[in-house]
Amino acid sequence: MDAHSFPRIISVDDHVIEPPNVWQDRLPEKHREIGPRIVRAPLGEMEFVGGKFTHAPGTDGPPCDWWFYEDKKIPHTRLAAAAGFDREDVKITAITYEEMRDGCYDQKARLADMDVNGVEASLCFPTFPRFCGQTFLEADDRELADLCVKAYNDWMVEEWCGGSDGRLIPLVIIQLWDPVLAAAEIMRNAARGVHAVCFSEIPPYLDLPSVHDEGGHWDPFFAACAETDTVVCMHIGSSSKMPSTSADAPPAVGSTLTFNNAMASLADFLFSGVFVRHPNLRVAYSEGQIGWIPYILERADKVWEENRGWNMVYDKIPNPPSTYYYDHVFGCMFDDEHGLDSLEKVGVDNVTFETDYPHSDSTWPHSIETAVKLFSKCDDETVRKIVRTNAIRMLSLDLYA
Repeated sequence: MDAHSFPRIISVDDHVIEPPNVWQDRLPEKHREIGPRIVRAPLGEMEFVGGKFTHAPGTDGPPCDWWFYEDKKIPHTRLAAAAGFDREDVKITAITYEEMRDGCYDQKARLADMDVNGVEASLCFPTFPRFCGQTFLEADDRELADLCVKAYNDWMVEEWCGGSDGRLIPLVIIQLWDPVLAAAEIMRNAARGVHAVCFSEIPPYLDLPSVHDEGGHWDPFFAACAETDTVVCMHIGSSSKMPSTSADAPPAVGSTLTFNNAMASLADFLFSGVFVRHPNLRVAYSEGQIGWIPYILERADKVWEENRGWNMVYDKIPNPPSTYYYDHVFGCMFDDEHGLDSLEKVGVDNVTFETDYPHSDSTWPHSIETAVKLFSKCDDETVRKIVRTNAIRMLSLDLYA
């Protein structure tokens, strides 16, 4: 398959930089002064401490557009808006909206950039709310946080995706602090055609109950997702804790190990009984790659079979864990050659594709050329499933396969 015959891509992991008006246009007037708003100020000094970058507005230096919300001050950096910059220029440095490529935040410009890249449809994760809405979970004012979640979802459905002829696929966030509110938000958005929601890979890292919770803490949310064919999308970093080895390890170590949380999360779900209680639930691991999946499935099945006397899951997981994976889980890749070599075990029907626009890992504007090389050993039907038809099925899209 060459570039001219390559299927139009459906990317299940891209990102949107929210424009400044998202919350200011939608929040009640009494909340606007403390709600999310853009302030331009110098970036100040950046430090890498304890495996994280720290930052604060300064008095001099390059201008930067900041999100201010309650006591939070979160800068825009080139790392999240890397499209159009050469690789060596993609750094954690200040950026303003004027310096970003318009496709980062403007719908028409995004659609044009998708056309250049051979992408028909795109699912975009949030930026300021973070990958599953952690920003609002951490807020002090729960009433305002609830309004912020709903305002984001309204903007996502009505403005970012609205009028795109289905090419921009809505992905909503939830009130992570309350699974009943979250379930109601799933139902509200499903009524207007939404079939994808962000969630955390490992909720306990956010001081939330795990998927093993004996009281079924997350069951209202999972039940609503299962009822509405809403896939639960878990992006690497959605637990606010990127894996690394030590406080003094460089960022490259954590970036190499990003799949670790997805791997741990899959083990959680396979042994939690969630898929037994919710047989129609589907989850997706975004940007997690796929090469690690065969080993985890093999190891989980061996633990289930050989350690039944003490593994404490045999009574609630009646079948080998791998059987739940094939019915409930989607992986996502963009350059995983090893994963493609193991596709028989990963499952050709369980893999989707991404372009990661406009992040630093993105293959834009060369995603087709990159994919042609990547899939050179695969037959046409396999390629079509991975870059297109699996995503149509996963996201309940009204598009031709």
